[in-house]
Parts: sequence; structure tokens; C-alpha cells
Amino acid sequence: MKIPELLAPAGGMRQLRAAVRFGADAVYVGMKQYGLRAFAGNFDDEELAQAVRIAHGAGRRLYVTMNIFAYDEDVPGMLEAARRARQTGADALIVTDPGVIELLRRELPDMPLHVSTQANTLNSLTAALYHRMGAQRVILARELTLEQIRRIRASVPADLELETFVHGAVCMSYSGRCVLSNYLTGRDANQGSCAQPCRWRYVLEEPTRPGQYMPIGEDARGTYILSARDMCMIDHIPELVQSGVASLKIEGRMKTEYYVATVVGAYRRALDAYAASPEAYAAQREAFVQEVQRASHRPSDTGFYFGRPEHCAGAEGFLQTSEFIATVLDRLPSGELLLEVKNRFFKGDALEAMTPGGIVPFTAGDIVLAETGERVEVVGQPKARVRIAAPEGIGAGDLLRGPCRNHTRIEG
Repeated sequence: MKIPELLAPAGGMRQLRAAVRFGADAVYVGMKQYGLRAFAGNFDDEELAQAVRIAHGAGRRLYVTMNIFAYDEDVPGMLEAARRARQTGADALIVTDPGVIELLRRELPDMPLHVSTQANTLNSLTAALYHRMGAQRVILARELTLEQIRRIRASVPADLELETFVHGAVCMSYSGRCVLSNYLTGRDANQGSCAQPCRWRYVLEEPTRPGQYMPIGEDARGTYILSARDMCMIDHIPELVQSGVASLKIEGRMKTEYYVATVVGAYRRALDAYAASPEAYAAQREAFVQEVQRASHRPSDTGFYFGRPEHCAGAEGFLQTSEFIATVLDRLPSGELLLEVKNRFFKGDALEAMTPGGIVPFTAGDIVLAETGERVEVVGQPKARVRIAAPEGIGAGDLLRGPCRNHTRIEG
């Protein structure tokens, strides 16, 4: 049984470190230009080189997104950026535009190319065409069923890798075909600047009564008639593995390190359990589902994997069952943890440490301000450093989570 690669997003260095620490086999990132997440932190050349060193030092791979739909004026800069990415040692470039693919294949013949989901590859003929153009991997469109993916796998050359999204936000349009943001705001989704108007709150206006807006009430927040549910396939690992895809991709380069750690850690444990035995995975399936829901998320379904979703719009807002409390900076000689605070927590709170080996629960004891040594009952100042006692098995790079509270969130 061949377990697919687990591919995680990273919009910045914190997310990259979390992805590597919590079990991603590979990480995809963007440079400052030419990717489709212009509002993520992204990586300059020096940061990209550092990211490659971190990934390779842990035995992982790093891919760079360059998947805008390019205008002529974009092409020289894209080629130069691709050359710089190759110099850092990046393992592949993720591209969309057929002309750019041909250019990069000619100018950088040794650089592996992955065809982005923005290319909207829906059939084996198109996938095979990209293979003949020199692509090592095709990231399939999200609109395919598992059966269609299996048929594509059986019909394309064996050395063409297939990748598919398994978790995260889903576009309301066909992959790479949405112009709503461009039309409404002038921000081009296919140039990386999507304003996500499908997530906006809308009201009705009857043409003969201009200016009389009628709210549509899904819930207290209003209605989001275009907003798709998130995708979650963690309880269908057997079907994904058996489909023959080479890589399972998590969406989320705009997400925090807490989200990345939560989701990557859950999928890593799910894949490892299935690799050990299908029975081991089945016994923990519900726990894996509950774990990914500990991060902020919209209600989820399985996308198009099993046919058209029964409920593909009208998302009910964000849900979250736990909150990012702190990052572990160090375990001190005293045995205490040195923390950088993210959100408020109290002495006596039931906390959980997220570690690569799993979840370690404990109760927060005395909270000691690192700078003054003062003992406090509560701490909530962002980036404050505190010491607390904690069980063994928790170390630098691990994250702490705790109960959600009704206050301004400062996550990430």
C-alpha cells in the first residue's frame, strides 16, 4: 500500500514550521508575486531559501506557487522569479498558464513543474497533454468525483503524478474560472487578489421598490447565499489512498499556524493509522473528524468526491471548539514551559498541548510572568511571555489550545 504525500499550506514562516513539525511530507508556499494568495504573508527570496533549508533539513519537500494567469508584461518577471526559486533548491513550481509551462520547460528544463488546480483539469486527455508538455504532476480540479479520478489515474502515463485537494475552502466557481471579484471590486482572483465576494452578506432588492432592502435570515449573522461549505475528507482516507493519487493537498495559505498544525496533525495521524492497518484507522475515524474541527472552520462536506454536494451553499458561518492559547518557546531547566501568549487563559483552565506525537491534556497551574516572576491568575496580552508547569512530552514548537471565550480573538 502506497500512502500519498501529505501536502500542507504555508503563508509565512510560522505556518511553514508548523506544517513541518506536525507531519506534512511537503509544503507549498508563495513568493511575493505571481501566486494566487497575494494577501498571505508569502516569502521573499531570503525567506524562501530559509524555508527550503527548514523543509529539506527535516526531509520534506517545498513547492512554490506561480499560478497566476499571466499577461505578457508578467512573463519576464515570472521567469526571473522561477530562476531564483530554482536557486534556493525548491522542489517544484506550481504553474497554470500553458505558455508559461512551455517557457519554463525550455528555460529551466531540470525544474519539476506541477500544473495548478487553476488549470481546471477535468479529464485524462488534458492531463496527458500536460505530461507531454513536461509536467511532472497535475493538480486535479476540485469538481471531480472519486470515480472520475480513478479513471483518469488508469488512463494517464504511470509517471504522471496526480494531486487532489482534500481539505479546506472551496471556490463557488469552477477552479480558475471565477470573475466575480474582478467584476465587483476590480481585484482579479486569477492574479492572486480575490476579494471573496462569495463570502459577503447579501440582501434582496425587488426591482419596483429600489432602495428597499429585504434581509434574508439564515441565522443571526444574515445570509451567505454563495458561500460554499469547506471540504473535509479525513473520514474517507481509504477511498483517497485507493484512488491512486500521489498527493493529498490541504488548502489554507491564509490560515494561521494553529490551523495548519491542527489540520496537518490530524491528517498525519489518520494516514499513519491507515498505513498501520485499516482497522486502526476505522477505530479512530471519529476522533480524527473531531480533531480537525478544533480549528476555526465553516461547516463541511465532501465536495464533489461522491457526486454533486447535497448542500453546496449557504454556509452557516465559522465554527470553532478550541482556541489557540500559546506557542511553546522552550522547556526550561526547571521543567516549566516558556510560552508566548496568543489568547487569554486562566489558572485552572483545561489545556491541551498539540505535539507531533498527539494531544497532551493538562490543567494550567500557576502562571508566572517571565519578565517579573509575578504569579497571576490570568494572562491575555498578545506576545506576553509566561512560565507554567506542564507534563513531559511537550517541547519547543508545540502549541497550546484551550476553551473558546467570548472576547476579541488575537489568533495569529
